[in-house]
Amino acid sequence: MNDSNPHAADLLERIADRTATVGIIGQGYVGLPLALVFVEAGFQVVGFDVDPEKVAALERGESFIRHIGPERVAAARAVEHPCGGAAFTATTDFSRLPACDAIVICVPTPLGRHREPDLSFVHETARVVAEDLRPGQLVVLESTTYPGTTDEEVQPLLEASGLFTPRDFLLAFSPEREDPGNPDFSTRTIPKVVGGVNPVSTDVAAALYRAAVDLVVPVSSSRVAEAAKLLENIYRSVNIALVNELKMVFDRMDVNIWEVIEAAKTKPFGYQPFYPGPGLGGHCIPLDPFYLTWKAAEYGLWTRFIELAGEINTRMPSWVVDKVREALSDQGQSLKGARVLVLGLSYKANIDDDRESPSYEIIELLEERGATVAFCDPYLPEARPGRHHEVCLTSVPFSADEFGTYDCLVLSTAHQEFADPALYAHTRLVVDTRNVVRSEWGPRVVRG
Repeated sequence: MNDSNPHAADLLERIADRTATVGIIGQGYVGLPLALVFVEAGFQVVGFDVDPEKVAALERGESFIRHIGPERVAAARAVEHPCGGAAFTATTDFSRLPACDAIVICVPTPLGRHREPDLSFVHETARVVAEDLRPGQLVVLESTTYPGTTDEEVQPLLEASGLFTPRDFLLAFSPEREDPGNPDFSTRTIPKVVGGVNPVSTDVAAALYRAAVDLVVPVSSSRVAEAAKLLENIYRSVNIALVNELKMVFDRMDVNIWEVIEAAKTKPFGYQPFYPGPGLGGHCIPLDPFYLTWKAAEYGLWTRFIELAGEINTRMPSWVVDKVREALSDQGQSLKGARVLVLGLSYKANIDDDRESPSYEIIELLEERGATVAFCDPYLPEARPGRHHEVCLTSVPFSADEFGTYDCLVLSTAHQEFADPALYAHTRLVVDTRNVVRSEWGPRVVRG
């Protein structure tokens, strides 16, 4: 072990015997599952959040995230840690940070109005941590960002405390890789990439995660770890854009893109299937690639693949609305005045996460063109006003009779519940962006 930090050996020992306290800042879709995994690995965890309602719910043993069952939170709250006190507590009191041996930052990294990175949450959190930073602590950033954030921006903010790394504290980056609702992978089983701003930081951060997750992948620096997360999401963004563009081309040729994909994926090598949709959603793929675009410009480079993929993917809600207009017109009806039901508000199937969901833009575009719009989502009873939309609707009843009262259904999210043929018994028209509905179920189906 590198002896440049006199506290490292003690912290490693505390990690090994589970007497280290882990503080996780941000108790959302990333921070909460991570907190529970550390509790389940035997650590005492303090979950920090600025939202008092969220903290109060966690303290009651409740979950506000559908795919994280309340039983997991309740179980974590019920466990008594050998060091004394509950194994998991949630708080808005950031003065408790000095009691934590490791501090993991899981805060949002959104985009501004002009698609520029907004690191205000990261910067403010680093300043809060710096106020009470003490020797011997490990700080890990998990929020997705561009290469250089951890060592160029977070490190100076922490060192404003008068403490320095590696002498006094340790600092690393480990990108979150959450995939809400994925039945095959969880926080514990997804490999964890870890890169420190110096070797001893990498070693200790890797040891912390090894104590809670199945596989840790150390890399040479925080910048490599930051870049790895961007590569993962840029890869997906570009390939989704490619298949979305092909969908539009093949549609003009009267070729079914879904059948094309099924045929292509029979090749056992050299091809990985990606699927078209109504646009990108979630906190990662629509946003993260532009962090690299912005940073690359600092070096005089232009990321044309990223920009083109973003242009194609952001066009998809308009494409869907045009398909609705055309489909209604083919039936002798105008979009203006039509009753349209959007199926699914979540950005992906079988979860209650609507961040950056393209369904919101589809609803707004339909309303702008004169349609009367409603939505149905078994996972989201209400549309929540967001940073980029003002949709305030309540989900309509989930039934065939209700669906039959609309002129057109737009299937935007492939929730498993929408694959029930009986739901479409009285439906006349469906614009299906996810290849779920079959014409033999009764309605006319247009692939959107």
